[in-house]
Amino acid sequence: MKALLDSKAMGMFMSKGLAQKGGYRLIKLDRPLQVRNVNSTGNSRGAITHEVEVNMFYKGHVERVWYHARQLILVI
Repeated sequence: MKALLDSKAMGMFMSKGLAQKGGYRLIKLDRPLQVRNVNSTGNSRGAITHEVEVNMFYKGHVERVWYHARQLILVI
């Protein structure tokens, strides 16, 4: 699966829908992570409750990374 990485984000995120469509296993977090917007208000999508383990490939390099899985909104 090819993906767009946002280097300005404060973490690694993947939509729950994409994770499910790609056959990735959603792993429930022990404690939800609260999400804040740039202006410090709580995010309307709520807390992050799951994560996904993924092998990321780039120019012959492979790295095991963890993404926070949540419902995302694409803003263009």
